[in-house]
Amino acid sequence: MFESAEIGHRVDKERWKQESARLRQALLQAQYRLLHEAHTAVLILVNGVDGGGRGETVNTLNEWMDPRHIRTEAFGPLTPEDRKHPEMWRFWQVLPPKGRIGIFFGSWYTDPVYSYARGGEPHDRFVQRLERIRQFERMLVAEGVVLVKLWFHLSKKTARERFKALQSDPKTAWRVTPQEKNNLRHYDRFIEVSDEALRKTSIGEASWLVIDGSDPAYRTLSAAQHLLQAMQTALARPVAAGEAAPAIAAAADRVLHQPPFLALDDRSLLKAQDYTRSLKRSVYEDELEHWQGKLALLSRDARMQKRALALVFEGMDAAGKGSTIRRVTQALDARFYRVVPVAAPNENERAQPYLWRFWRYIPALGRAVIFDRSWYGRVLVERVEGLCAPADWLRAYGEINEYEEELSDAGVVIVKFWLAITPEEQLRRFREREQTLYKNFKITPDDWRNREKWPQYERAVEEMIDRTSTQVAPWHIVASDNKHWSRIDVLRHLCQRLEAAL
Repeated sequence: MFESAEIGHRVDKERWKQESARLRQALLQAQYRLLHEAHTAVLILVNGVDGGGRGETVNTLNEWMDPRHIRTEAFGPLTPEDRKHPEMWRFWQVLPPKGRIGIFFGSWYTDPVYSYARGGEPHDRFVQRLERIRQFERMLVAEGVVLVKLWFHLSKKTARERFKALQSDPKTAWRVTPQEKNNLRHYDRFIEVSDEALRKTSIGEASWLVIDGSDPAYRTLSAAQHLLQAMQTALARPVAAGEAAPAIAAAADRVLHQPPFLALDDRSLLKAQDYTRSLKRSVYEDELEHWQGKLALLSRDARMQKRALALVFEGMDAAGKGSTIRRVTQALDARFYRVVPVAAPNENERAQPYLWRFWRYIPALGRAVIFDRSWYGRVLVERVEGLCAPADWLRAYGEINEYEEELSDAGVVIVKFWLAITPEEQLRRFREREQTLYKNFKITPDDWRNREKWPQYERAVEEMIDRTSTQVAPWHIVASDNKHWSRIDVLRHLCQRLEAAL
């Protein structure tokens, strides 16, 4: 990967003068068009060898463009707070929204490369982390992010000469830190590991550009020209507001109304549930006290400090999600959890990759979050209502599984509930809400409209469960025609999952 970057590229002063003026103007124009159209974001990853000119190049890019619309983030070693969250959590917090440019120093490649190069992790763990990065980057590109990956390289000889020159000048000696001296001593191993990382992650959607960092003019022009080409390519295929909506809806309609596969015995996952189970009031109250007490003890167990808890509640309208969540929170310390009601994404959330708004709420170790509806909206309401293209919700299954696996690897216990009811019970509850003053707010025209699409939603739910019920995050279907039974079933299953995790 590095051969061409070690031959000593140079740019003379005359060419620098001409090209820098052209690129400066073109980059600024592209940046303002990107900001105006706001249908894509640009993320620049800056990695490479110490002394390769990363900082100087980024300073120049900020000078040539409008820095008010550029967010530059530097990522050092993991902090204690970072270690309480999944590995990619800190990057999700600062992704640029559509229309903006982000620059990441020390991106998600830094820790895997250094950990493996220094012998802190085995090779199979290194390969696993690279595969996760590939999946993450594919997801970003599919969500409309223009990913520009720059590696600034120096040969070992050039790096040593550059450090000696910096150290010999009192004005620049401070720039050579003990860590950089140590890195130079392990240069060969670092390059060997970096070469493998770049080869395995230079995917078609986001390939690496390796830049010779020995000449300031060459490296700056190379980075600027590559960035400009990436921005112009993205801007050459804009999507006008509303232009794609009819096509998306039509495509979704074709997919949704294909004849579903029918089992030979005409049974389906949701229809196979036993909706007749119920509990008498007296038995329910005894069971509620028992399981809430057990949950209270489990959530306060000292071992929970090394775990986090993420509860997902999904279900048909009027299935009892809200009342069930209240029975769960009654057993928890209010300082321990947060309830997140999920509605349609707002303007800021639509400007980010789909999973961004959920990453923001992932709890630190020792904490819990309860999602009243969740990231599964993409394969449910967005699928059925034609709010995203079929390609988007079809790839979402894999992205969600990867997301939940990453949370699980970081110590998050994921417990997912689908609260299922029959159409007849839903109708009864809808009418009760209309007739009860303090329940009127719970019924909306959208509820009645969604009811008309029951077969489409049922099909989407069953496919969702089949494709996203994994070992690390299995679905638990709760037959909820009887609320007493369903609440106890949720508490019982939650306690069982926590006991197993602890």
